[in-house]
Amino acid sequence: MKIKVLYGFMISMFLLISSCSQAEESAAQKDPSSIDKVDPLKDKKVLVVYLSRTKNTKTLAEIIQKKVGGTLVGIELEKPYPDHYQTTVDQVAQENRTGFLPPLKTKIDSMDTYDMVFIGFPTWGMQLPPPVKSFLSNYDLAGKTVIPFNTNAGYGIGSTFETVRQLCPDSKILEGYSTKGGVERDGILFVMEGNKEKLVEKEIQQWLMKIGLVK
Repeated sequence: MKIKVLYGFMISMFLLISSCSQAEESAAQKDPSSIDKVDPLKDKKVLVVYLSRTKNTKTLAEIIQKKVGGTLVGIELEKPYPDHYQTTVDQVAQENRTGFLPPLKTKIDSMDTYDMVFIGFPTWGMQLPPPVKSFLSNYDLAGKTVIPFNTNAGYGIGSTFETVRQLCPDSKILEGYSTKGGVERDGILFVMEGNKEKLVEKEIQQWLMKIGLVK
């Protein structure tokens, strides 16, 4: 009799434990937060490259790097543009007319090791700045994920994002991000500070979530 009672008790405990285990598994399936989230950037090597004249695009690049990690690189020219705004505007217009690609001082070692390239730039004359065209022409980004980001004087991205697509025909291009920066023509230079910087950081977080790079 005692053996039967003991056996019955053991069967009851087994069924109870099994039931609890199934209930926990079911709860985990219903509550995604209880399951470890997969990092979309796990095992991905990230490069954040930017061109910045008034440091507004540089600030965006730094915020992005803070969110996704990776290597941060500023694009520098062998012969920098003049400090005088209108002189630079005229020079850039000439470069766009002739298709001239200014030589870059910046060199990227082992570009083939990067999986994902963020490329940041201001809008110049409603076009992609010539130094960024130089960068995208100098390096083969085929098979990589390319994500553009932009600052502008309030007139938008112009043809910049489309030009990135044209220069990276064999890359996966994700939706870009753009925000208003300074207006150098009017003497409004660095604006990415205080409330503006906080707003931009929030927008960048939302953008990165939207394109599936952060949770």
